Amino acid sequence: MISVLKGMKDRHSDDVRKYDFIVDTAKKVFSKYGFERIITPILEETELFRRSVGDETDVVSKEMYEFKDKGNRSVSMRPEGTAGVVRAYLEAGLHKSDPIVKWFYNGPMYRYEAPQKGRYREFHQVGAEIFGIRSPYLDAEIIRMGCEFLEKLGITGLTVEINSLGNIESRKKYIEDLKAFMAERLDKLSEDSKKRYEKNPLRALDSKDKGDQEQFKDAPKLYDYLDEESKKYFEDTKKYLELLNIKYVENSKLVRGLDYYSDTVFEIKSDKLGAQATVLAGGRYDRLLEILDNVKIPAIGFAAGMERIAMLMDEKLVENKENGVYVVYFDDTKEYFIKTLEELRKNDIKASFDYNPKSFGAQMKKANKINAEYVLILGEDEQKENVVTLKKFSTGEQEKYSLDEVIEIVK
Repeated sequence: MISVLKGMKDRHSDDVRKYDFIVDTAKKVFSKYGFERIITPILEETELFRRSVGDETDVVSKEMYEFKDKGNRSVSMRPEGTAGVVRAYLEAGLHKSDPIVKWFYNGPMYRYEAPQKGRYREFHQVGAEIFGIRSPYLDAEIIRMGCEFLEKLGITGLTVEINSLGNIESRKKYIEDLKAFMAERLDKLSEDSKKRYEKNPLRALDSKDKGDQEQFKDAPKLYDYLDEESKKYFEDTKKYLELLNIKYVENSKLVRGLDYYSDTVFEIKSDKLGAQATVLAGGRYDRLLEILDNVKIPAIGFAAGMERIAMLMDEKLVENKENGVYVVYFDDTKEYFIKTLEELRKNDIKASFDYNPKSFGAQMKKANKINAEYVLILGEDEQKENVVTLKKFSTGEQEKYSLDEVIEIVK
């Protein structure tokens, strides 16, 4: 038998109900903040991710599903959502006509990494991006929107962590001093951090290795290197978070894993996920559009992993309660059943039934199993009288009605 690939997963039944509920909740919450949905391709030119996410990041250097297509072009299955949304914004020329755009998205992403709890090689994200506005209030508002989204899913035990990466100029001197700090301890750092020392020292701060964390306890803090504009922007963002009643923790080692971030970065973490605690994360990326197309347009966004959300969400919100009816019939009343079923469906009433009807008791057991609210009984007497016996399952009450009356009651 051919099995699903490692790191991939079939999703059905409760998984699908959870995913649908997550997406529906995202639409309701994000629409309230003025966002519209965008759908971008799963397959993009590899160069898009090299230039936006960064050649030296683990995502691009180790994890992308990259291959040559039949036209000998290097293409990749998207490892994250922001780059494709930015490309779509630039390709549509919106920066020239109406630069302020709010988009949200959901869909599958692909990274070739070691599968673990809540993380697969094919995973799903829901995210939001805003173009054309640079404002500390907006930064606080999008964090508020992320919190509201998770709250509507019944997720508790969350912590908001924030940091500022400042601008490129602020970071140059800091990176020099950080490398000097790391050089003195290089023999004590993990292999990953040694590689990052050369290519991307900022990323070493976010190492999950306990030995690295111990070494970086006294590392210089990026905030001390920020210029006055960057510091004021960060302080204003924190002030607006407080006005919006968002409790937060400053984390000076929070740098995020992608090269395009600047100024505000944030993560919303759960105390129920262990080491891989991040549920939703993002930040400001004012330079990304300039990197891709020499366009100076500010932007900010976030993404959340749907697999992790599904692990944390309140399952009572998506219980499989049957809102339709269960139809009991017999071989002698099959034609009457078919006519009744057609009318129910014309009126958008979900009807369950047994394609090969057995005894009355067996059919009632099936109705009970699916938690049907109503049972419609179509026996010989009902067929002769051209009526339907309607039984309310929770109370056991039943009475004969015309089909039109049944439809009215059920609807």
